[in-house]
Amino acid sequence: MRRQATGAALLWQRAVAMAMQGQARVGLAVSGGGDSMALLHLAQQVAAQSGCVIHAVTVDHGLRPGSAAEAAQVARHCAEHAMSHQTLLWQRAAVTGNLQAAARDARYGLMAGWAQGQGIGRVLLGHTQDDQAETFLMRLGREAGLDGLCGMPACFTRHGVEWHRPLLEARRADLRDYLRAEGLGWSDDPSNDDLRFARIKARAALEALAPLGIDAGGLSRVMAQLDDARAALRHQVQAVAARLIRQEHGDLIIDWPALEAEPFEVIRRCVVAGLMWVSGRPYPPRREDVSHIILALASEGRRTLAGCLLRRQGHEVRIGREFNALRDVTGPTGAPWDRRWRLDGPHDPALHVAALGEGGLTLCPDWRATGLPRTTLLASPAVWRGERLEAAPLAGVNPDWTARIVADFHATLLSH
Repeated sequence: MRRQATGAALLWQRAVAMAMQGQARVGLAVSGGGDSMALLHLAQQVAAQSGCVIHAVTVDHGLRPGSAAEAAQVARHCAEHAMSHQTLLWQRAAVTGNLQAAARDARYGLMAGWAQGQGIGRVLLGHTQDDQAETFLMRLGREAGLDGLCGMPACFTRHGVEWHRPLLEARRADLRDYLRAEGLGWSDDPSNDDLRFARIKARAALEALAPLGIDAGGLSRVMAQLDDARAALRHQVQAVAARLIRQEHGDLIIDWPALEAEPFEVIRRCVVAGLMWVSGRPYPPRREDVSHIILALASEGRRTLAGCLLRRQGHEVRIGREFNALRDVTGPTGAPWDRRWRLDGPHDPALHVAALGEGGLTLCPDWRATGLPRTTLLASPAVWRGERLEAAPLAGVNPDWTARIVADFHATLLSH
């Protein structure tokens, strides 16, 4: 038993080492539970050999009386091993809707801000194979599509930070056996027995399904097969998009009749990718809303969805930014605007970027000469000094300023 545990521990350590590879410093999300404490101990061993510096962080959501004590226990452990540690407090307002989802989003936001403040570009998370299986059942209950049923990715980027899950092949019970063998303790969250939460219901359902041969390992293999199918579908979508979708000054123009000849799921994924690229949103719109838009685009006219304006005219569908979705979006000229535009010119702290809008367009007498639709120009970035228009790069005002898209649409498709 000890020999098997040691062999598994070596595999886990190798996975953690790969997640830390090439980094001088990494962050570790440590709640004090068994999974994250095992991750912390494995990372300590890797750091001792590689010289990578570990910085641990704990988010105290303040949802339970014992959460502060658990964070303090992690802090003591890190102090005993001369490791950096910081506890982040969730200063929350009243939460409406899914409390666990709100806590999760807050946790990522807090940890990303902490990591960026520390100059850390990568944070490791302690999710396990059991977490994957529970996530699968929860998403199955929500009738998720292929992407949802592929499970949590081993690595992803959110809030400008890389997140890695090196323990997705490890079982929760095995990690606790490892901690016991190493003489290490952990904290048990009492909410893990609270059947009011969807994840705990999924955990109980997984136990009930075991007699049918449905367990975390089996579901993990199913998710891997689904991920292979998703990769093949993604390859087809990329090929179709390269042939039928082109960029024009922040808009996307689709050869719609040609796209309509493709399978519906390919059409849907092309439209979703376009909406997310144009809007800069990290999450896709609801499947039903996208399906309705696709059906509506069989005829000419304008539709709006996810902060975008979709216009069918003849054989083309143009997806552009909707002005009303960004009328209040402002920022300094030296920073990305609307998450996708970069402006180059004589920057000045007294200047700011905002959408051109109706008022700005009236100050651009030659805007028609650009050949761009009026709706595109209304949502385009403009440089303002207070209420005075300084430049409108897409509308042809002030050649000292240019505007460019930060990420190419097709390159973005290839990176996902």
